[in-house]
Amino acid sequence: MLLDTASLYYRAYFGVPDSVKAPDGTPVNAVRGLLDMIGRLVQDHRPDDLVACMDADWRPHWRVELIPSYKAHRVAEETETGPDVEETPDTLLPQVPIIEAALDAFGIARLGVAGYEADDVIGTLTGRATGPVDIVTGDRDLFQLVDDARQRRVLYPIKGVGTLQVTDEAWLREKYGVDGPGYADLALLRGDPSDGLPGVPGIGEKTAAKLLDAYGDLAGIIAAAGDPKSKLTPTQRKRLDEAGPYLAVAPKVVRVASDVPLPAFDPVLPASPARPEMVEALAHRWGLGGAMSRLSSALRP
Repeated sequence: MLLDTASLYYRAYFGVPDSVKAPDGTPVNAVRGLLDMIGRLVQDHRPDDLVACMDADWRPHWRVELIPSYKAHRVAEETETGPDVEETPDTLLPQVPIIEAALDAFGIARLGVAGYEADDVIGTLTGRATGPVDIVTGDRDLFQLVDDARQRRVLYPIKGVGTLQVTDEAWLREKYGVDGPGYADLALLRGDPSDGLPGVPGIGEKTAAKLLDAYGDLAGIIAAAGDPKSKLTPTQRKRLDEAGPYLAVAPKVVRVASDVPLPAFDPVLPASPARPEMVEALAHRWGLGGAMSRLSSALRP
């Protein structure tokens, strides 16, 4: 089981009241919400391995070089030496180190790699896995990793993690008319304002799905645009031709990396907290006794 950790703690932050605070008044709603999410996931799915994948760089420079608008509207502050600072709610930012400390105390693998997003870590781990993989995320971008033949699916939270949309190929075809890899092509054609991806003007989700159905994939659509005998309308042909520079680089930006250089780590789900004294100290410091206790109980086989 691979967790898109930032996606989940954002959901926890907005799903748990900010009246949940530590004894000193610091909000800990995202921490409590995430710990309870993980406890529920472990309890319901009993994964052998569990990895909390992190955004070491939420806006990698190599993606920005290809498409400068990539996530540009979310930049709070640009930096020259490291990742740009992302616009984050003031009361969420201080909770992230507490989340990281809690994961470490429980012995839950936490994995982020400089220069890459959590999505890329997830893509690389998914590609390397030899057994079934469940990806838990509130980000539809990861639908591109769905693969029934290799038992790769996405668990997409509808309400907390008690109600999860199980995203497999049948669901994708019913909803979007594409399979996993086709979802990446669909996304880059239609664009995504939340990620600063312009897409191809005039080609929305339904048109993109029809084109992919007719021509197979992005390469097939581009080939059709250059073939005067294809059944593309003159307008579609013109729009695809004008979007040529974007379409040349968009696949590398939209598709998750599969070759992230991962450090050594132990993904095995612990049966009990790795550092119980640290769990106890964090529970006392941040008023998280209930959440810590619930997760400890969930870990027990």
